[in-house]
Amino acid sequence: MNRNDATKQFHSGGDRLAELIDGSHPVELPTPDTDTPMVSRSVRLPLETYERVRAAAEARDIGVTTLMRQWIEAGLADLDESTTVSLADVRRALAALSRPTAA
Repeated sequence: MNRNDATKQFHSGGDRLAELIDGSHPVELPTPDTDTPMVSRSVRLPLETYERVRAAAEARDIGVTTLMRQWIEAGLADLDESTTVSLADVRRALAALSRPTAA
């Protein structure tokens, strides 16, 4: 049965659609990539930003959601005050070291 036939069957109110669903093959759902419970949130991004994130994820051979989760976790680590030196300070120091100095 194609989609149009299934739609007609649904709208006609017959029991045939239920029989088709009962007789269908089980679908394998994807295995989660983590054992940690996750919360789904919607984030609105400008198209250009999303395309940059998608390209960065593809370059790392990971999914967009995984890369965004990594960035959020890194940003939160920057806010962690329990460390002796904040990660943000370390990154700034490394960035300063990698810049050429004027002679």
